[in-house]
Amino acid sequence: MDLQQRINAFSKLGQFLSQFTTNGIQKDDNIAANELFFDGFKHQIKLAKEHNGWFTDTNVYFSLESWANALTTSNITQWVSQYNFNNIEPKNIGIIMAGNIPLVGFHDFLSVLISGHNVLVKQSSNDKHLLPYLAKYLEVVEPGFKNKITFTKDKLENFDAVIATGSDNTARYFEYYFKNKPSIIRKNRNSVAILNGNETQDQLEALSDDIFRYYGLGCRNVSKLFLPKDYNFDAFFNAVYKWHPVINEAKYANNYDYNKAVYLMSEFDMLENGFLMIKEDQSYASPIATVFYEYYDTIEDLKAKTQEDKDKIQCIVSDGFTKDEIAFGNTQKPELWDYADNVDTVDFLLKI
Repeated sequence: MDLQQRINAFSKLGQFLSQFTTNGIQKDDNIAANELFFDGFKHQIKLAKEHNGWFTDTNVYFSLESWANALTTSNITQWVSQYNFNNIEPKNIGIIMAGNIPLVGFHDFLSVLISGHNVLVKQSSNDKHLLPYLAKYLEVVEPGFKNKITFTKDKLENFDAVIATGSDNTARYFEYYFKNKPSIIRKNRNSVAILNGNETQDQLEALSDDIFRYYGLGCRNVSKLFLPKDYNFDAFFNAVYKWHPVINEAKYANNYDYNKAVYLMSEFDMLENGFLMIKEDQSYASPIATVFYEYYDTIEDLKAKTQEDKDKIQCIVSDGFTKDEIAFGNTQKPELWDYADNVDTVDFLLKI
């Protein structure tokens, strides 16, 4: 199986996923192997939602639609064109996946297989239904993937390198356990937005997507705002109001009520609008239904701070703050070449 065959297979997977969108499901009889997989995947989506209350229709279909948009032949070709895949000796690469949002580990899965390696996947129990089914689809549309994809519930064994994602606590365990293997170990990270008070209504509404998408559970979700002194929150609260139906989701509402009670009993100062609380706090990781904020004096001071804390920050949403910034509303729309923690996964895999 050469690189073009692998590109073609993932492109077919993208076409398959394109039937499942936030606007609804529409079957396309021209999709490869659709008769075998279409109805079954609808069932897997149902199981995923029943198993994990955070995996609502909106969240699952947004993830599937995002991957459908990413997995086009032109997109994949553009991504892999910067690497040399010649003379790759297939190795066994273990992946320990998180389960905070649907298919959160798919990029690592894709990177390993597109590089020509074999993948050994240990999934989170929170997200265990979708990926194995999509792996079966890949094996049917490209039989060369057979025997290259393995899922396990047990301890990883017989691997040459590992990519593991978890909390700061689990990362310490990973670093010890995998100390003798090439590895990428990912820890807690959060995303921030830097505002200057001159943002447009459209920008702030787009920022609300960065905050609320996936209920804020992803590392690319904005959990903290950096604000100029005397910032007026009126425009911000007006802009985020489009997400007010989120309070009707039971799991979100329970977290909102709980965290609000904690803040009130602790007599913390906060602002809230019935579905979101904002609280001044120097931390980056805010609880569900809460966004932290911190004031800055000068842009120069803020640049120094974000540079100092770069290992805690996944994305910076801003307009003109840094060359690596992400436009408002785009944190959950990464390109294939936007790597988690700014660690080039494919480069790592090609040098093992």
